[in-house]
Amino acid sequence: MAIAKAERLMNLALCLLGTRRPLSKRELRESIEAYLEAGSDDSFNRMFERDKDDLRELGLVIETVENLDGEVGYQARRDSNSLPPITLDAEEAAALGLAAKVWQQARLAGAASGALQKLRAAGLPEDVDPYEAHGALEPRIPVHEAAFEPLMLACRDRRPVVFEYRKATAARPEPRHVEPWALECWRGHWYLAGFDRDRGAERVFRLSRITGKVRSRGGAFTAEVPDVVTVRETVASWAGETADRSALIRLRSGAGYPLRARATAVRELGDGWDELEIPYGHGLDAWLVEFGPDVVVLDPAELRADVVDRLRAVAKG
Repeated sequence: MAIAKAERLMNLALCLLGTRRPLSKRELRESIEAYLEAGSDDSFNRMFERDKDDLRELGLVIETVENLDGEVGYQARRDSNSLPPITLDAEEAAALGLAAKVWQQARLAGAASGALQKLRAAGLPEDVDPYEAHGALEPRIPVHEAAFEPLMLACRDRRPVVFEYRKATAARPEPRHVEPWALECWRGHWYLAGFDRDRGAERVFRLSRITGKVRSRGGAFTAEVPDVVTVRETVASWAGETADRSALIRLRSGAGYPLRARATAVRELGDGWDELEIPYGHGLDAWLVEFGPDVVVLDPAELRADVVDRLRAVAKG
């Protein structure tokens, strides 16, 4: 069975790499013997989708193209699936190894290991061990949200998605149709940046607020994908990292250490409370809500009102 699947994957990869135009499912089925032997259309479709996902997991870049008749075709262009000669010195290899170790406790562990294997084949020196310890500290990026992996794959393959999303001010989640651009981590939380089709504008979604399954949708992106730097700036702004003014809050003593770390001024009030001045930007209200009764907003009034609205929404369930 393992040999048969490996042969089927190889044949599919050769078909996708060898064609000069996108091939439809029908054409691929007629070109690969194992697909012809599939008992039914449903059986073939399940087999093909698994094989396509397996090839993508192995690193093959498969493009999905829809023609004028609405038929979907698949192609793996050679220029997108080849690496130039790579030469790395010991320090560069160590940096790549460190990046790979970051993901060893997360969902990208397999992809990171596979990437290093490809670099070996492309010229990474055999005497360099990317996993060799280079310090006493080992970085880790925790990924607990179930939505991370399907969104990561959707960003990579440029596939629109739909999911249920609960805003901090809403009692119930609502569907969002999104063209995903990139995933970014800020303050230990993962965010998705993308184009919200329902609102016709770019939006940022916190993964911990996505409920249920992330489902893929067919078709191409309708909005232009910005560069990586612009996406990071967008996430930073929506996650509250871009501050253009200050807020005054009252914080319970011994609580809210992340807020204390960002404070520009701290004053003891007594009776178990401190007064903090912190940078105020988009998203600060959502962050303050996480500290519950340990935080009271003093100024500005609109921030206080936003926090109160969010807390009331949470109380309503």
